[in-house]
Amino acid sequence: MDRVENRKLEKRDILEIKAASKQLKGTSILNDITMKMESGKIYGLRGVNGSGKTMLLRLMCGLIYADKGEVLWNAKCLGREIDFPESVGIFLEKPSFLERYTGKKNLELLADLKEGCSKDDVDRILLEVGLSGQAEKKYRKYSLGMKQRLGIGAALLGSPRLLLLDEPMNAIDEKGVSYFKEIFLREKERGALVVIASHDASFLNCVCDKIFLLGEGRIAREE
Repeated sequence: MDRVENRKLEKRDILEIKAASKQLKGTSILNDITMKMESGKIYGLRGVNGSGKTMLLRLMCGLIYADKGEVLWNAKCLGREIDFPESVGIFLEKPSFLERYTGKKNLELLADLKEGCSKDDVDRILLEVGLSGQAEKKYRKYSLGMKQRLGIGAALLGSPRLLLLDEPMNAIDEKGVSYFKEIFLREKERGALVVIASHDASFLNCVCDKIFLLGEGRIAREE
């Protein structure tokens, strides 16, 4: 796969969570989470299934709001002052695409919803994630690994300032894992704020500036 260059971001971004807690149907999912993250760095969320990683990512992008505490994007509170960060790319759990459309068409539809995205951007992303040769194949014929690649591509579309990735290396082969490490590090160099949730300690250790270890919805420690 060929290297694709992105222009560097000039603005510095801060994502801060202050004593945030969240319950769903009476069950505590996140408890008193406090953390601060800045652009130009990669942060890891590590923990077993059910530790709260995915829910914390949802909290960061405004898909859910805290019952207690605050989530701030550049000092503006999500759910009160703004609905969500204005420039965010999200890959959460199993991505959903239109089965009867090609991978390329699915990204083109997403690009239509993002300001400033063009067909050239779609072609660039397909090349970057290693799907340029499979762009015209219908999504329903994609392997699980190809679906993961398309989901990561969708998150990268539009060169977001905040990039949130949930277990992005599931079903990705060893060569692909090595290549995506380079992509995430380039996003860091570009100036994006990158957060990766994974149970894979070795992968996170390779790319992250800081890792938050989660257990039962709490931050057990920082590494």
